[in-house]
Amino acid sequence: MTGPNKDLKFPLENYDRLCFLKNIVKNPNIIVGDYTYYDDFENVENFEKNVKYHFDFIGDKLIIGKFCMIASDVKFIMNGANHLTNALTTFPFAIFGNGWENAMENKSYPQKGDIHIGNDVWIGYNATIMAGVTIGDGAIIATNSTVIHDVAPYSIVGGNPTKEIKKRFSDEKISKLLELQWWNWDIEKITNNIQHLTDNKIENITE
Repeated sequence: MTGPNKDLKFPLENYDRLCFLKNIVKNPNIIVGDYTYYDDFENVENFEKNVKYHFDFIGDKLIIGKFCMIASDVKFIMNGANHLTNALTTFPFAIFGNGWENAMENKSYPQKGDIHIGNDVWIGYNATIMAGVTIGDGAIIATNSTVIHDVAPYSIVGGNPTKEIKKRFSDEKISKLLELQWWNWDIEKITNNIQHLTDNKIENITE
């Protein structure tokens, strides 16, 4: 056995509310790694609806690594949501035209950058990830969290705004896991090590 087919839209037989996400995403500015799944209470097509303010003319990207777990109602707030914050008003006059179309001449809205989600990241129900955030490999984002700052690898964060609750492992083990990068192994090696990957003894990993 070499694991499930990464190119299946719905990897669980007779269940269409969990998908391998890369196989349903249509927007070229949303990039998803193999085996990352999205679970939705209603319809997996809701995923792109929850990538908010993602306008083609801005060109920002949502980049998600491999083997991530994304729960229902997780939202990603992209740069199209940004307004001027250092001007006298935050009101977006230019979009309404009719004499206001030149309001942003020689100006630009704030850009916080792409959203980067690492590998093996678990994002809990109804979490919100803001533009420009990087979430490190192996991190866990608690239910209902709002992530406004980068999240360190293998840390657990929660709250609004999020604060680090704890590290999942010692610094030494985290360093070894980041070096190991098991998500980049071929699927046969992953399959051979699944008993070890679902344990906590890194020394049992086999080549």
